Amino acid sequence: MRRLVVTTFVFAIVLAARATPARADFGIGIFLGDPSGLDLKIGLTNRTSLDIVLGFETFRDTHANYGHLTYLVTPVVAHGDSVLVPIRLGIGAALYGGTGDLDFAVRAPVEVALRLRNAPLEFYGELALAFTLFDPHEDALQADLQGGLGFRVFF
Repeated sequence: MRRLVVTTFVFAIVLAARATPARADFGIGIFLGDPSGLDLKIGLTNRTSLDIVLGFETFRDTHANYGHLTYLVTPVVAHGDSVLVPIRLGIGAALYGGTGDLDFAVRAPVEVALRLRNAPLEFYGELALAFTLFDPHEDALQADLQGGLGFRVFF
């Protein structure tokens, strides 16, 4: 009887492992657009993650002066034969500036990705509204549209 219970338990674990694809928790890649830089994605749960980009505010800048941290939620995932298509919504903060200036913005991105099922690779596009709350040279709230394309390799 004990052998039957252990065999059934092992069989159930194997079936469950085959039914759900492996989930990678850490991705690293490149994001090109406004901003551009090194992209790190850290999975928190199946539907939430943190996205960190460190790099340039625009291509005109010659020094690294941008960083953002965004909390992403994945409310919808479309399933294809060879890809998953997650749609992510987020809220986060960005710090950027030139020599001696430091600006702070709140950003709200929408991200659509193509996550390959047979390779640890994801291609994605993102559009984000950014509201600059602190700019030493401006008194009024500034709104900006950020966006670009990127890819991530997951480990």
